[in-house]
Amino acid sequence: MKIATYNINGINGRLPVLLRWLAEAEPDVVCLQELKAESARFPEHALLKAGYQAIWKGEKSWNGVAILSKDAIRELRDDLPGEDESFTHSRYIEGFTFGMVIACLYLPNGNPYPGPKFAYKLRWFSRLTAHANTLMNTGLPVMLVGDYNVMPTELDTYKPEKYVNNALFRKEIRAAYADLVSQGWTDAIRKLYPDERIYTFWDYFRNAYGRDAGLRLDHFLLNPLLGGRLSSGGVDKHVRGWEKSSDHAPVWIELADADQAQ
Repeated sequence: MKIATYNINGINGRLPVLLRWLAEAEPDVVCLQELKAESARFPEHALLKAGYQAIWKGEKSWNGVAILSKDAIRELRDDLPGEDESFTHSRYIEGFTFGMVIACLYLPNGNPYPGPKFAYKLRWFSRLTAHANTLMNTGLPVMLVGDYNVMPTELDTYKPEKYVNNALFRKEIRAAYADLVSQGWTDAIRKLYPDERIYTFWDYFRNAYGRDAGLRLDHFLLNPLLGGRLSSGGVDKHVRGWEKSSDHAPVWIELADADQAQ
């Protein structure tokens, strides 16, 4: 089974890119972030034609998350438990498909640091960590997938010294990510490539893609029931080079069948 995550950076404007990649890569499940479209403008019919059922939560101009599946999918929740007193965004959706709980998330950017947006990012992370612990204890196969806006280690950025005071790399954010993982989650891509620089995002400016000046922001966290089934994964970097592509590339993993897991 192949599961992917893709920050599409505007689903309607980049729908041709998305459909082209879906036809090429043929993932079974896809988590999308930054739909940048109200729920009523989600291209449900085009995706059904491409073979995917979907659940989604949109927001005008910003944010927005969706899960596409080649199998039936049932929505479990469209936000994290708990409320935030300052911001209400479409950043989390959770569904059940292929016998798994899949959470698609778009963690706040948090810049500039310091400031209210950074404080919001920490609050949102705290809510995610609390709910992740609940999911970990369900006894079900669970994965937390999406754009975390976190570079967990120095291997996840082309120039660590540049990002010391960036909300994507601040020590508080990296510590929050480490605390989340310590519940028992497997960072799938880092597990597969423990010592390699792997990037999933390249800025539109300063020829970042051409220079391979990238960041790893898009992650799969797998609970033990799924971590043992992890067989392969990678980044479809070439998609970032397509015309009118997102500044992120699709990232994917493959899981062995449960009865074949080691």
